[in-house]
Amino acid sequence: MANEKRHEMSRLSSQICNQISSVFSNPTDPHPPPLDLLVTELAGVSRRGARVFLHGVGREGLMLKAFAMRLFHLGLSSHLVSDMTTPPISSPDLLIASAGPGGFSTVDAICSVAKAAGAKVVLITAQPETGSCVKHATDVCYVPAQTMASDGGGATEKGERPLLPMGSVYEGALFVLFEMVVYKLGEVLGESPESKRCRHTNLE
Repeated sequence: MANEKRHEMSRLSSQICNQISSVFSNPTDPHPPPLDLLVTELAGVSRRGARVFLHGVGREGLMLKAFAMRLFHLGLSSHLVSDMTTPPISSPDLLIASAGPGGFSTVDAICSVAKAAGAKVVLITAQPETGSCVKHATDVCYVPAQTMASDGGGATEKGERPLLPMGSVYEGALFVLFEMVVYKLGEVLGESPESKRCRHTNLE
């Protein structure tokens, strides 16, 4: 029984990881590869001594919170839009916002304010052609993954229960993308594992 359970876990985990990994095999033209775009923009933030602000809603927001933490560990001045200690955004700064289905009223509003303040706005989305948030973006980071806008209401062609429902593919792809960015950005910035660890909180 224990072996069967381990086999099931191994099978399900492989299927989930493969489904998320396949996202990065999809073309993103005419938009640049998401990894290159984010590493370039964040390296620019570090180079000019600016700040990076991050915003997303729901599970997308959780992925961005995790990303904000690692950016701080890399030595960037990173802030979550919803935090009480978030400073005002201005022209040298960068806002990274996520709207997987293309638009949320709150994300629209945040991007609009950042753009009006002169900041750069990078919008991460799976719907670059139809999303309402795109009009506020300086650059579009296209992650071609399934979201709630494209999951067909949860039904599959064979009527099977989907392994990753609603926006889980997109959200999982965000986590993987951000881990790739942290790895490559650390290389660009010359950050060692020790320098990252020394910025981790000791108030735990």
